[in-house]
Amino acid sequence: MPARSPALASATRSLRRAPKPSTSARPAPLLFSTLKRSSSAAPLSLSLSSTRSSAAAFSTSSPCSSSEPVSPRRPDFKKLDADDVAYFHSILSSPSSIVTTLPSPDGAWQTAAQDDLVGYNTDWMDKYKGNSPVLLKPKTTEEVSKILAYCYKQRIAVVPQGGNTGLVGGGVPVYDELILSTEGMNQIREFDDVSGILTADGGAILESLSNFLAPKGYMMPLDLGAKGSCHIGGNISTNAGGLRLLRYGSLHGTVLGIEAVLPDEKGTVLSINMPGDGKAGALRKDNTGYDLKQLFIGAEGTLGIVTGVSIMTPRLPSAINVAVLSVPSFESVQTVFKETRQHLGEILSAFEFFDQEGLELVLHHTGAKSPFESEPEGGRAFYVLIETSGSNKDHDDEVRRSPSLARICPKQSIDGHFTARQKLGGLLESLLENGTIADGVLAQDETQVQSLWSLRESLPEAAGKLGRVYKYDLSMPVKHMYSLVEEARDRFKEKGLDEIKTTVGYGHIGDGNLHINIVAKDWSDKVEKTIEPWIYEATSKRNGSISAEHGLGLHKKSVIGYSKSDAAIAIMQQLRRMFDPRGILNPAKYLPQADELPHPKESEKVQ
Repeated sequence: MPARSPALASATRSLRRAPKPSTSARPAPLLFSTLKRSSSAAPLSLSLSSTRSSAAAFSTSSPCSSSEPVSPRRPDFKKLDADDVAYFHSILSSPSSIVTTLPSPDGAWQTAAQDDLVGYNTDWMDKYKGNSPVLLKPKTTEEVSKILAYCYKQRIAVVPQGGNTGLVGGGVPVYDELILSTEGMNQIREFDDVSGILTADGGAILESLSNFLAPKGYMMPLDLGAKGSCHIGGNISTNAGGLRLLRYGSLHGTVLGIEAVLPDEKGTVLSINMPGDGKAGALRKDNTGYDLKQLFIGAEGTLGIVTGVSIMTPRLPSAINVAVLSVPSFESVQTVFKETRQHLGEILSAFEFFDQEGLELVLHHTGAKSPFESEPEGGRAFYVLIETSGSNKDHDDEVRRSPSLARICPKQSIDGHFTARQKLGGLLESLLENGTIADGVLAQDETQVQSLWSLRESLPEAAGKLGRVYKYDLSMPVKHMYSLVEEARDRFKEKGLDEIKTTVGYGHIGDGNLHINIVAKDWSDKVEKTIEPWIYEATSKRNGSISAEHGLGLHKKSVIGYSKSDAAIAIMQQLRRMFDPRGILNPAKYLPQADELPHPKESEKVQ
């Protein structure tokens, strides 16, 4: 079973406190349909693992894609040697903070095996692989400062690395750069239980922060599938979005303070609205000067290394409800979204969609049973997951009696009435009466909440079990989202691309974020050249962005021009040079180099 989000964990806690049904058997999800049906459907049972060790879930190996231009290794960058390692040993507090394959001339350190660095040199997808001989795991901001000051003077290229859960090659070396991991910086510095402001090291794991907050009645404002591995500093550096953005907004709004170390002569520690620095602390309102912390959110470690963060955390909801609905078309998905916002308002916390191909993929690779008893008309449908979360359990969970719903599902009626969560039940009643939805299931206990979420959260891993996955993370106006998936399928069919096994579309309707997973038999130039740059051009034509959540990294740095103007790119390059005058942080990534075209629109035409 994939690890559930802390939001779902909170649902588990709240449901355990709620009165149990009188029956000794676990209740089945309530089913909605225009057809009569029994209420005996069993909860889903999924067995996928969300840990990185499950390598089979993703592609096993491949070189960097040929369509991704890689700048040559800069000749002015120093090659790491034993003298550098000796210096790092002199400034780091623990011998375990250094892992190196470089031999010690005098036996001062133990030489690591090549395999000890493979996990740090290789990205989450096993697609991008570097060859760094040195890994540093500092434990304090001061140690990071000394490392960057030294690397600046010696012109040593550095790759900042958090949990290494990125999907675009942003957290691993391109060549032999020094890897600076924040995994040794994982302390919670302070928490204000009045304001809900949490201050922690940049290497704190997202799930650990959630676990710390839960007993105090708070939660993190973001939730990701990789929460058990990703670091909060990495989340900030990539401006991670996730499942809660609809309710709590992006990190640009929830991050109140940042501590970052700059790659300059002094290894300057820049503290922006952090508690205890003697200046304005972590405040929701501070209107003094430029809001510099915003530059580090989404900068992917190119301006500095995030070593500390202060973030606003919301209260943990006491009532969570989840429903999955079946609708006949993507137009119906949009209709449901509009109705959902109108009916649920402030308690709507997630609105996800996935297509028929996605559901079939999950069911096939998990052995789970569909929560729906009838096949969709025409053999295909779209599916919507709705989550509500509120602070008033009695209000959100209040019994609703609806004769109209009882007539549709008589076997689930009680004295001619139907019971459902008040607000969500009202929405479903409206959608059933106007014929917008064809079928649906409403979770009745914590197990069913988990099972319904697993339909959506298991999708990426299920795709990885089928073959090599070309993942694209895009944003655009909601009305255009699924037409891009359909256009992709038509393109592959027209090109006679038998290498493609399936194309799956899913994502976050609430923020216009589309994920396209194109599953192929294997990596190939033919497949990639058919997809790129066409998919970026198609996104641009829809006034979309080529990266909604995953960032640019190595994969997308050369195609940023599909989303940003030449003038904007030039200003970004100037900012990068100002913060990193020698270009030692994450070189060859994020932005085009001076000798590369700012974007390919004029030089490459979509075939």
